[in-house]
Amino acid sequence: MKQVDLQNKGSRFLYADTNGELAFTPEDFTDEHKMIGSSARQFVQKEVAPLNEKIEDQEFEQISVLMRKAGEAGLLAHSIPEQYGGLGLDKISKGIVGEMVGPTSGYGVAHSNHTCIATLPITYFGTEEQKKKYLPKLASGEWIGAYCLTEPEAGSDALAAQTTAVLNEEGTHYLLNGTKIYITNAVFSDTFIVYAKVDGIHFTAFIVEKDHPGLSLGPEERKMGIKGSSTRSVVFEDCRVPKENLLGEEGKGHIIALNVLNLGRFNLGSACMGAAKSGLQKTIQFVKQRRQFKQEIANFPATKQKLSSLAAQIYAAESVMYRTAGLLEEAMGDLYDSTDFKHISRQMGEYAVECAICKVYGSETLDWVADEALQLHGGAGYIKEYGIEQMYRDSRINRIFEGTNEINRLLIPTHFFRKAIKGEVDLVKMGEQAFQDLQQPPVIEQGVISKEKAAVQTLRSLFLLNAGLVYEKWGPSLVHEQEALMGLADLAIHLYAAESTVCRTDKAILKNGQEKEAAKIDLMRVAAEKAIWESELISRKLITELTEGEKREKLIGLTIRECSSYLSSSPSVQISRTIADRLYKKEQYVC
Repeated sequence: MKQVDLQNKGSRFLYADTNGELAFTPEDFTDEHKMIGSSARQFVQKEVAPLNEKIEDQEFEQISVLMRKAGEAGLLAHSIPEQYGGLGLDKISKGIVGEMVGPTSGYGVAHSNHTCIATLPITYFGTEEQKKKYLPKLASGEWIGAYCLTEPEAGSDALAAQTTAVLNEEGTHYLLNGTKIYITNAVFSDTFIVYAKVDGIHFTAFIVEKDHPGLSLGPEERKMGIKGSSTRSVVFEDCRVPKENLLGEEGKGHIIALNVLNLGRFNLGSACMGAAKSGLQKTIQFVKQRRQFKQEIANFPATKQKLSSLAAQIYAAESVMYRTAGLLEEAMGDLYDSTDFKHISRQMGEYAVECAICKVYGSETLDWVADEALQLHGGAGYIKEYGIEQMYRDSRINRIFEGTNEINRLLIPTHFFRKAIKGEVDLVKMGEQAFQDLQQPPVIEQGVISKEKAAVQTLRSLFLLNAGLVYEKWGPSLVHEQEALMGLADLAIHLYAAESTVCRTDKAILKNGQEKEAAKIDLMRVAAEKAIWESELISRKLITELTEGEKREKLIGLTIRECSSYLSSSPSVQISRTIADRLYKKEQYVC
């Protein structure tokens, strides 16, 4: 399909070719990026890791101390403007810090929650007075923040919140009444971003301080994982909140809540990717030491295949996260000084689809790594001292945090169909073009990874073909067809991951040559092959549900033929073994 020039950039990868040279990759890190990454890594190794057992035992004062130390090191200030005590760094830096603290369990949850959804609402939607009062303290770690959205009857459906806010007769304070549940950082937080309905109607955001009369906390929740993260209910009983602490505009709280969650999803994906790298490293080191049948289990071909598959998925996740970081910076790089809330919300929401993919792909990558890490550790994986059982427990929450993965999957095609309904994209024409493209023999140009580049085009055609079939069958009522929407979401996720991985590898080859980038080529091929085969299965399932008779047979045949044409010319078994040998040599993820 030819590249098209469309004004709306968000989710563009679904229907238009990407200029891979413009995609941001980890190889594009500046010296400043590398420096903040090094600082964050050293902080984790020297300050956080030695306290893991105390944090797991819920000595929450350790989190408070560590957060202040992180503030002194500048690790809480990356997304706060310089004039308010921050560093005003880009979204790549935000992703880097998120990756580094990702493996630290309870501390990482507290850190990421504080720097993202508990601080960014003030950064982007606060008044000048609010920014001056709160941001310097949040940047330094003197104050810690929390985010209060979830309620007993309002989880994924956040706008169903029942917490109310009523202005008192004097017009000086809002009285908040209601309960927020599962609030991260609750026990040691000084500020709470709280969402309530003014007069029971207008969904609005407020900055509430822990000392405001009428605020109290429930008992600590007893959780399966992330035990070192404080999780409590926050109760408001005629809680007196000064009128000037209304955040943004009355009745526009949803703009803050939903757009800030976009960045939260990106941040969560980065943290999961960092934790996945850590889990892979622990597993590599273990299998090189553990012996069975008179040899290291690292030498077993099945072990090598597992580890190489995990490394390829991490390579894809890393490519997805930093590509998205570049897009977010492009959209939001000039927003620190903006006071135009409409412009801010529009730019923050531009890449909602890509952020949702970061969250889903990152959390499911980590879950897969955690599961295989435990399996390769065998019985040792169940023993506390090895750290894998904690990783396994901790990883599970990430598919629920920041909107469940199911909600995020539904978001992906829904955004795309909104563009079609509004006439911003011609889905009928795109679907027809995708059908024509699939009927043509794949055009594979000369080049090291030309086959994978062509495969990305096929993945895009499969998405558009099936999206067109869904739209043709159900039209505007497709929102109720969640099974089909989930399938389309998975096609979109595989497309974005494969394209991000191929673009990154292509850039590296152009810069350094094929020989120097052999590791990236191998990882890319394993990741791309998985995306192709899984997309073929998803597409066949969708076509079976959406069509019948001769049309069904033809479309399924085209899908199988096209996907099969991208079989790697190199034996996949040998590639997996080569990847594993590289991992063993470095004893960590390497690309």
